[in-house]
Amino acid sequence: MLTGQQIPVSIPRIHSSRDFAEVFVRLDVPRPLAKYLPMLTVLKHPIYARLFSAQVIALLGTGLLTVALGLLAYDIAGDSAGAVLGTALAIKMVAYVGLSPVANAFAERLHRKAVLIGADLIRAGTAVFLPFIDAVWQIYALIFVLQTASASFTPAFQATIPDVLKAEADYTRALSLSRLAYDLENLISPALAGLLLTVMSYHWLFGGTVIGFLISALLVLGTALPARAEDKVQRTFRERLTRGIRIYLATPRLKGLLALNLAAASAGAFVIVNTVVIVRSAYGMNETAVAIALAAFGGGSMLAALSLPSLLDRLDDRRVMATSAAFLSAIALGSGLYFSAVGYPFWQLFLAMWLLIGALYSAILTPAGRLLRISAHEEDRPAVFTAQFALSHACWLLTYPLAGWLGETMGMGSALLVLSALSIAGTVSSLKLWPKGDPRIVAHEHPDLPSDHPHLKQFHTIRKRHRHRFIIDDEHRAWPTQG
Repeated sequence: MLTGQQIPVSIPRIHSSRDFAEVFVRLDVPRPLAKYLPMLTVLKHPIYARLFSAQVIALLGTGLLTVALGLLAYDIAGDSAGAVLGTALAIKMVAYVGLSPVANAFAERLHRKAVLIGADLIRAGTAVFLPFIDAVWQIYALIFVLQTASASFTPAFQATIPDVLKAEADYTRALSLSRLAYDLENLISPALAGLLLTVMSYHWLFGGTVIGFLISALLVLGTALPARAEDKVQRTFRERLTRGIRIYLATPRLKGLLALNLAAASAGAFVIVNTVVIVRSAYGMNETAVAIALAAFGGGSMLAALSLPSLLDRLDDRRVMATSAAFLSAIALGSGLYFSAVGYPFWQLFLAMWLLIGALYSAILTPAGRLLRISAHEEDRPAVFTAQFALSHACWLLTYPLAGWLGETMGMGSALLVLSALSIAGTVSSLKLWPKGDPRIVAHEHPDLPSDHPHLKQFHTIRKRHRHRFIIDDEHRAWPTQG
């Protein structure tokens, strides 16, 4: 029994993962939880800690935006809210797919800090107008402007992290923490929204979005960010615009990643677009229940992200990601059949399904940054991260409107069956596009290079055939198909 007397606790300085784990053992944290906490040691890096804080706060704001936007769409369009929200999210994807490569090409000559702060300020200024929307077209217009700014912010932010954290183990932990931060949109933000909705109208949730973007801008302003690595070659705007996508689509593991993005987006789009309609119309529950259902999806994603660093120490990325995609496709197919033949399951089982889908979704997407990092030179990383941002959202551009429109016209079961077929196609394609084994050191030759070319001299060979870590660049424009 506790008394009013203060009990001093001595906590040693933490210098390593082992020290970190030891502290939590001494504090009697349960072992199942303590084994995941060493990943937080990456927050000892001051620059990354500030960037992570900015990401968390901005995402808390966008999580409130997601909940409020769904409720606003339901108020304006009723049972057609799924179609409205699907269209709004499709417009978001158009901005991401079409404008992110253009923004990166323009921003290549700017300092990262200017890009990140400018994008945050534009997003905050746009979010101010969201509470005053009273027509569907206004939702579409403001979402386009807001997401155009995000198309500049997110790839620049993601490409900065591997330049800040050079060690692969630290970067892997950072990816898991980043995934956890994104899951705040589906877990903590909906929970916070549920609490706020008990005392205020959902229109006030948009104010949290504005505050989140402003605080994010202030945190970035006070952080010393590394400058972009300079490209030694002066490239035209057209070359800068297409370079990232050319590298991406010429790298087998990244083509496999694109197929896996389709598998994840197919199931994820159904959850994000149709949860509000299923919970409100089919289950007849209130706004708080919508937040709980989205929180179940986010909670599953967080559990997977916590487990991935240790799992990726033992298994290769391809096995983890492809296996998760296979299970996700199977669950989507089974759920679609159940919805069509039987109807919706009891509420607790529905939440368990959303939690499992969230876990598998996260297991597919979280390791993506590791693949991008090893597939590009430092000066090309911003372009390759932008290519991933654009191409992965092209998958969402397909699946978001399908989820909304098919859900309204064909019913939720049939919509999920169509999306599960897309998920299966993505999973099967990834296994064909991304070869098993995926060696980083590849034997190859350069029939187009003279024997005295600097690249051949670098590897001390007068023969054109040699071995090294293979990355698509100016000297390596195509992946070796043999040997």
